[in-house]
Amino acid sequence: MNNRSAHPGAEAALPEELRGMRLAPMTVAHAEAICAWRYPPPYDVFNWPSWEETIARGLEIGDPWIRETQYAAVLNGRDELVGYVQFFPLVNATRLGLGLRPDLCGKGGGAVLARLAAEEALRRAPDRPVDLEVLAWNTRAIRAYEKAGFVLDDTYCRQTPSGPGLVHCMVYQPSSERTRPARTPLRRR
Repeated sequence: MNNRSAHPGAEAALPEELRGMRLAPMTVAHAEAICAWRYPPPYDVFNWPSWEETIARGLEIGDPWIRETQYAAVLNGRDELVGYVQFFPLVNATRLGLGLRPDLCGKGGGAVLARLAAEEALRRAPDRPVDLEVLAWNTRAIRAYEKAGFVLDDTYCRQTPSGPGLVHCMVYQPSSERTRPARTPLRRR
């Protein structure tokens, strides 16, 4: 797992508690803490059930195998839990799930976290594209993902924690791909 800090140059403007972000294996203590996080409306759709319910239902971070193979804790330079990442394997891509601690949202760390997660996903599976889904109303997250190098690929309706909702699929384009000149279509003779 990537123990390097996320893009030191991009961190200069971040609050101290968001500096030095790095990925680490997710422990039971991390998972339990994440289940206690509470986001304000409308972001409360991202709240996890209580740790007890998560364990009882075998949900995601409550399942030891899923936690170990798909999740990583995001720690800051002081080794404090500031977020998490899920690396969900799809047939032809790695789909990211991201979360920042509620008191740290809106402070500029989302782009750094998204880039750190995307680069780790590419390290794990270099030949697979990296994408994520974001609720269309979540403009704060969309801006962070764009700043990190994600581009809008598709929009569709799917089931969300609060019922059917419009979702954007965004695909990561490493900076080398973003600066490459656009391809000229082949001309038909």
